[in-house]
Amino acid sequence: MKTTEIAVIGGGPAGLSAAIVASRLGAQVTLIDDNQRPGGQLIKQTHKFFGDKTHYCGTRGIDIAAILANELKLTTTEVVSGTSVIGFYPGSVLALADRKRFFKLSCKSLIVATGAAENNLLFPNNDLPGVYGAGAVQTLVNVYGVRPGKRVLMVGSGNIGLIVSYQLIQAGIRVVAVVEALPRIGGYNVHAAKLARLGIPILTSHTIKSAIGREYVTGAIVCKLDRKFHPVKNSEHRVKVDIICLAVGLTPLTEILWQAGCHMVYIPELGGHVAWHNETMQTNQKNIYVAGDVSGIEEASTAMLEGRLAGASAFEYLRGKSKESRMIINETRTELRAIRQGPFSRRVVRGKKKLAKSLL
Repeated sequence: MKTTEIAVIGGGPAGLSAAIVASRLGAQVTLIDDNQRPGGQLIKQTHKFFGDKTHYCGTRGIDIAAILANELKLTTTEVVSGTSVIGFYPGSVLALADRKRFFKLSCKSLIVATGAAENNLLFPNNDLPGVYGAGAVQTLVNVYGVRPGKRVLMVGSGNIGLIVSYQLIQAGIRVVAVVEALPRIGGYNVHAAKLARLGIPILTSHTIKSAIGREYVTGAIVCKLDRKFHPVKNSEHRVKVDIICLAVGLTPLTEILWQAGCHMVYIPELGGHVAWHNETMQTNQKNIYVAGDVSGIEEASTAMLEGRLAGASAFEYLRGKSKESRMIINETRTELRAIRQGPFSRRVVRGKKKLAKSLL
């Protein structure tokens, strides 16, 4: 059985940031990721980030992934790629598995940065080939250069739905429409404006009623919704598409945290069940920390900040406070508070407040 001081699960923006900080501070770090290439969601994000320069403003996600991967190479972090964490056992022992073997890793502290899974949507024929999550389509197009079809219906107008729609257009795929169950667009206006300028209809108070096809998707039935989200009678119309793309939210991937005995709380504003954690990302299991979407669905910018915070905090748990770790924690907490001042972070702020009260 291998041993390490700090084990980091997940090689996305949060996990990479956590490993970089903890290793630079002097801890022995092992990062485990089930992908062969580090970067997580960043490796398929071709759009430029918002914010300020310290949060990679104006830099594409794919380039941020490369920056973080290069920074990680300059540390002593051991990277175990193509490997899944399949269990957590007493004594802080992780069960790992790759394509050829099963092995164990013992750690003194654990940072969970496992991200989130795409939500599904229930409607007739939603299991037909051609029904995808938005992230899956983004992976096919931006990572592997595969066009999954020619005409797409996007379900959901959050940032993911709007951004992926624009990227599909860039790949030569026609976006027939974007439908949104809410009476308003969910994402940033700047993303919606790009689609509007291209003549792509964004139908609010609409949803998909069913997929059409026998062996694969050949169309979809779209209908209007009333104020109570009930289908409006005689509002159904058919659209000819071969892709139905679902961008209807994410759910934190928390299985390891449940198994580790962390105090789990259902917070809708954070995406579902999350582990209780304090402002330094420490859970009620003192040696376990969380960062990124597993701690609450947010943007990649905040995931990187939470990763830095978790990495420095885990180091202090093992080695005690240092001038450098204190500076990282204080500066990062200040940045997180500042970045969450915007209107799109109100939901997350409410969720974090609910979470803080859940152990009282």
